[in-house]
Amino acid sequence: MDGWGVRKAWWGLAAGTGVFAGFMALLVVGTFTAAAGLRGGVHQAAGLAKGAVPAAYRQLVDTWGRLCPEISPALLAAQLYQESGWRENAQSSAQAQGIAQFIPGTWATHGIDGDGDGDRDVWDPQDAIPSAATYDCKLADYVADVPGDRTDNMLAAYNAGAYRVIQYGGIPPYRETQNYVATIRKLEQSFAAPQNRVDPSRQAAGAIHYAQQKLGTPYLWGGDGTPEDGGRFDCSGLTKAAYASVGIELPRVANDQWTAGPHPDRDELLPGDLVFFAYDLSDPRSIHHVGIYVGGGYMIDAPYTGAKIRFDPVDTPDYFGATRPTAG
Repeated sequence: MDGWGVRKAWWGLAAGTGVFAGFMALLVVGTFTAAAGLRGGVHQAAGLAKGAVPAAYRQLVDTWGRLCPEISPALLAAQLYQESGWRENAQSSAQAQGIAQFIPGTWATHGIDGDGDGDRDVWDPQDAIPSAATYDCKLADYVADVPGDRTDNMLAAYNAGAYRVIQYGGIPPYRETQNYVATIRKLEQSFAAPQNRVDPSRQAAGAIHYAQQKLGTPYLWGGDGTPEDGGRFDCSGLTKAAYASVGIELPRVANDQWTAGPHPDRDELLPGDLVFFAYDLSDPRSIHHVGIYVGGGYMIDAPYTGAKIRFDPVDTPDYFGATRPTAG
């Protein structure tokens, strides 16, 4: 929507304060905090289907399968099943050993004492399953700069070695490795608990990511981002499209989007919340603008005719309030 007046002058002052240098850092913090997927913490991966994993291993797989964003409990379960069929004493002709099928040289380097009993035993699932997860995450780091799906590349590195994945710029052209990746990704679906909806924090992160991709796009009054609109948006067209990308349908205009969820206070804002601005701070029908909060006091928004989608401050005289679509 258009018709900003005082907001142009207010934000003109902000543009000269040197805050732009922090914009990218704010976006990273906002997006990944919303996704609850920071490395170094436990990320919120999908759980395991009931009865899919033997009871003796279920807690191990569920816990260690959340170690890094490239794996999940279901993926780790699929990998262990493919490697050994859950057999603790499995041994291959290539001397791969135990439930996770480590060869001795790899175990010597990457095996860990998962149960803290003072030894690293390749035949003990309490050590081998945590070792498989930590090795997966190390491989994901090794091939992090390789184009393509990070999990696929990690699995290919587990099978063929990280060097080959880097050498070929993705999954190597080896039938065994290609089949290994494809099989585990299919098995992963069988081990995963049914998901009726995306976790709200991930929906918020997805909406922010969508809006981030539109930074620099020119504003268009009434724009919905369609080819007919030249991919351009107005403020509520951008927020509607961003949340549609994660399965949440919003009303078309800003003052109707106000009713799309509960209203957190200013000090309760989370990345992904919609933030609103009004001519009359006592009347939601006077709302004339909306953006997507990204953290640190900033939002991504489509400001007005002649401007482009950008970061803007939230704390301005016409700030009206916020709505949390992920809770709606």
